[in-house]
Amino acid sequence: MKIAVVSDSHDHGERLAAAVARARDWGARALLHCGDVIGPNTLRRALSLGVPMHVIHGNNVGDAPAIMRLAYESGGALTYHGLDADFDLGGRRIFMIHYPHLARGMASTGDFDAVFCGHSHAAAVERIENVRGGKTPLVNPGTVAGLGAPATMVLGDLADLSFAVHSLS
Repeated sequence: MKIAVVSDSHDHGERLAAAVARARDWGARALLHCGDVIGPNTLRRALSLGVPMHVIHGNNVGDAPAIMRLAYESGGALTYHGLDADFDLGGRRIFMIHYPHLARGMASTGDFDAVFCGHSHAAAVERIENVRGGKTPLVNPGTVAGLGAPATMVLGDLADLSFAVHSLS
């Protein structure tokens, strides 16, 4: 299953929508947003593009009640998980949290097939050794808004747990 991963849109709805359009055209069947959305208007245009979204909040929580209401009204197109997310997608167990240091810890448990985070605005894909003797992908898509760093996103495939950072400039 192809997915797209973004983070740190910081109320830049047009940039988020452009990333979602790129993901849709690539064949992504879901988008993960690793926090710092800010408000529901950031998500509205992106939602209209037809790619189901999983969203958490970050340290810039914004209007969480309004985002929850939008998720309810979306008919399942938007899942708003809150602080973190632990869910199954494409036959894989996924964990999302905004903070990289906590994501690293979760990846090291070996309990998840892939772990996703944001916050640093620095895009990176790593393989973290876990306590079960394997390696867990730890994916930080950087900032889709291009704040303090180039605008980036990650496109990946859950079938083989492959992920690559893509520039949005």
